[in-house]
Formats: sequence, structure tokens, C-alpha cells
Amino acid sequence: MTAPKRILPVIVIAQFCCTSLWFAGNAVMSNLVAEFSLSDNALGHLTSFVQFGFISGTLVFAILTIADRFSPSRVFLVSAVLGSLFNAGTILEGNTMASLLLLRFGTGFFLAGIYPVGMKIAADYYEKGLGKSLGFLVGALVLGTAFPHLLKGASESLPWRGGLITTSGLALLGGVMMVVLVPNGPHRKRGQGFNLSAFLKVFEHPPFRAAAFGYFGHMWELYTFWAFVPIMLKNFINMNEVDGLNVPLWSFLIIGIGGVACVIGGYLAQKWPTKSVAFSALLLSGCCCLVSPLLLSFPNEIVFLIFLLFWGTVVIADSPLFSTLVAQNAQPEVKGTALTIVNCIGFAITILSIQLVTFLSTSLNPTYLYLILAIGPVFGLSRLMSRNP
Repeated sequence: MTAPKRILPVIVIAQFCCTSLWFAGNAVMSNLVAEFSLSDNALGHLTSFVQFGFISGTLVFAILTIADRFSPSRVFLVSAVLGSLFNAGTILEGNTMASLLLLRFGTGFFLAGIYPVGMKIAADYYEKGLGKSLGFLVGALVLGTAFPHLLKGASESLPWRGGLITTSGLALLGGVMMVVLVPNGPHRKRGQGFNLSAFLKVFEHPPFRAAAFGYFGHMWELYTFWAFVPIMLKNFINMNEVDGLNVPLWSFLIIGIGGVACVIGGYLAQKWPTKSVAFSALLLSGCCCLVSPLLLSFPNEIVFLIFLLFWGTVVIADSPLFSTLVAQNAQPEVKGTALTIVNCIGFAITILSIQLVTFLSTSLNPTYLYLILAIGPVFGLSRLMSRNP
């Protein structure tokens, strides 16, 4: 059965609208600090609590097999509504640090019913060409990640409450679009009630395990690279006394180019085996980690920027492909749970990586700091090549 032409565009648009909640607070962090008299270190705490919320949400969704027991479009809608309410709660007068942390945590928690569930919905419609479909979905997320950097300059003059209300409104729109225009897919198999063992049994299948471990290695590198792109740019400026390098704009371009890479990777996976395309992208990003000391210290602005653009391209290109492999190698009745738990573990790994690199950045020369990121690709590649992953 061929999916109606509207399905993929609706899923992609709804996913983008709803995942805007994830980064909505980034552009207004300074406003929150000023408005509620928060300490400077509140910035890192508020950002981390969205990630912690997402990890907690994915863990709960996976243990309860929610995306497999209930209609995924309805799960998406309910999560969009609740996530938008937590996001909008940030604008209320009288918020404290504790209440803001709770609100950001709640926003992240219900993103667990949006990002992986959106992939589950796509997998229910597209058994063939799933890599291409997830390429568009992850590409939308990448643009959402990069967009706050583009808005950073303008955000100081825009009403910060209006920005949060807008993103909450977009999330509601996305949730309604999904439930109205995207019914349950033809390849959906409903889970057989509450099944706690499904949480662990998904890893018993070797091809699934290989795909998941490849994804985990990819995630060790990805979010830390994204987090440190502005710092790489600033270090280059300081080392080479460069004038006129627009850090927010180049951060947007370096991260945002990955959205295009996801789409291209999805199309390549239609021509060559998905595992081979994912392996190639992970290998190239691992090479970027290893040569980073040479090129991050190369005193030529053009070479430096081209290198970061290339790294930004290959560092994310394999993400939808690994999700495709996870979905294809999971049992149909626990496909949503499989995608959710892999996301949960993957995002937990990002926090470990970011915290380690942040800690070491105080003592290591920044030129050599990102060699640590190679640990992820090396691990992922070794699992993909293993006969018994």
C-alpha cells in the first residue's frame, strides 16, 4: 500500500513545529536570567533540564510501551499539548529557579512523545524508503537546533514572552495536524498490552544491537560537537586575531547544513545499503575528530570554515540512517518502544560527553580537546563491523 502524498510533508512539518519547543528557551535564556534575577550558572542548568526531561520521558515511554499500545498520532497530540503548556508556563510572573527548572524538565519530558513517536509514525507508513523519510524528519530537527543561533542577534529586540507563546502555538498546531491528517499507518502493529520485558528484549537481536550501538557512538560525538561549535569559532578568532567573523551566523550554517545532509543521506540509502551509508558517514566524522588538531589550528579562515562545514555535514548524516536500521530490525509490535529506548540511551550519552569535554576544557589545549569525540565513532564502527555485536 502506497502512503498518500500528504503524509510525509505533514509529519515533517508537525515534527518541526513541535520540536521547536526543545530549543525555544535557548534564544531567551538571557531574558529569563534578567527577568527572574537568576544566577549566571542558571543558563547551563535550564538547558540541561530539557535534556534530562527528554531522557526521563523516553525511559517512561519505553518501559510503558506507550507508542506501541496507543495510537501514535494521539500520543503525539497529547504530548504536544502538554509540552506546549509547560513551555508557555515559563512566561508566568513569579517564576523561581525551581519552577523554571520544573517547566523546562516537563517540556523535555513530553518531547519524548514527539521526536521518537514521529519516527515511529513514519516507520508505520514507510517500510520501503524509510531512510529517506527519516532523513526529512531528522533534517527538520537539525534546523530547529540551528535556528536559535540565527535568531540570537534579533532576540534581544523581540519580546521574549511572545517568542515562547509562538513556539507553544506552533506545537499545538503540529499536534493537531498529526492527529487530523495522519491516521494510524498501514504497517502499524499494536502492542499486546503492558510488557515490561520489551524494554530489555529489544537488544537481544544482534542486527538491532549493532544499529543501536552504532547510534550510541554517533551520539557521543554529535551533541558535543554542536554545543562547542561557537566555542571553536571563538577560539579561532582569539588565536588568529580574525575580524568580522559572525559567530552566530556561522554556527547556524555549520549546524544547519546537517539538515541538508540528512535528506541527502536518506536518498543515498535508496541506492546503496543503509548500513553502508551510515558506516561511511560515521567513518568520515570520526576522521574529522582525529584531524581536528591540525585543521582547527590551521591559520587560514577559509580552510577552517570549510572543515567545520564538512564536519557539520557528516556528523549528523548518519542519524536518520541509524534510526532506520533500528526500526527495521525491531519487532513490529515493539517498534515504537525500540526507537524510544534507543533515543533515551543516546541522549543520556550526550550529557556524559558534553560534561566530560566541558570538564577537560579547563585543562586541555582546545586544539586537542575534540580528539575525545573520536571515542564515539570508533566504538560505533567497531560494533557495526563485529560479527556478534
